[in-house]
Amino acid sequence: MKSIITTITVIICSGLLMLNPTLDNAQESKEFQGQATYMAKSSLDLGSWGARMSEEQKKEVKARLKNRLEKTYTLNFNKTESYFTENDQLDAMSGATDSWGKNFTAGDQYKNVKTNTQIQDQEFYGKRFLVKDSLQPIDWKLGSDTKQIGNYTCFKATASIPTDELTWYSFSWGKLQNQAPATEDGETKEQEIAMTEVEAWYTPQIPVSHGPSEYWGLPGLILEVSAGDTTMLCSKLVLNPEETIEIEAPNKGKEVTKKAYQETIVEKMKEFRSQRMGGRPRG
Repeated sequence: MKSIITTITVIICSGLLMLNPTLDNAQESKEFQGQATYMAKSSLDLGSWGARMSEEQKKEVKARLKNRLEKTYTLNFNKTESYFTENDQLDAMSGATDSWGKNFTAGDQYKNVKTNTQIQDQEFYGKRFLVKDSLQPIDWKLGSDTKQIGNYTCFKATASIPTDELTWYSFSWGKLQNQAPATEDGETKEQEIAMTEVEAWYTPQIPVSHGPSEYWGLPGLILEVSAGDTTMLCSKLVLNPEETIEIEAPNKGKEVTKKAYQETIVEKMKEFRSQRMGGRPRG
């Protein structure tokens, strides 16, 4: 079927990503919309545990965790709204989806940069939550460095963000171990806040303030972002597709804030730990 729009096609060859940034008059006359696909890759640090493993064992572990280390996401957006969702993947070893891991991963996420609103659909051990809060505050430092991502000229921006704010939907036992201890008079000691260094590459050629996951607020669409051990890279981009993209905020589940949701997770995991220890206090 002959199309009246210009479709931005991604060709990955020998590690090169090619995106066509040209818009025609028909696109400019429509309400601006787009759909971006991101490939996310995370590194795996086995630490001291890995030092005791053979190379074959390391390969097996990485294969089992492939669906957690390599993911794809879709970002639908217009001028003010975006909807970010993970594309389901099958487990590399069993052929099943990673249902347990979904308890601690980000759910479908709606952002509105005009109203400073974020609404996220989260499910935790069978219970559905509607997490409504403001957008993640990010104090971007705009740099002059540039690089090409496909045919787009991208500019570098950096930020330092509290790690717990970026991972409010997740959990690690370290969060319990690192809770501030009480002083002799019962007051809680103030602990140093762990920060994550973020590097983003955005293009003013797509003048929207959207990006994947918690990231937003730059003068152009974020095509690549690295934070901690994870990098997200836009691998496919379609501007003004022939079919209108409907962007709707999630509306089901118990309404809570990000902080309240994280508190719910922590309390539930404390309960699990207590059950495993037979109710014995941890000493």
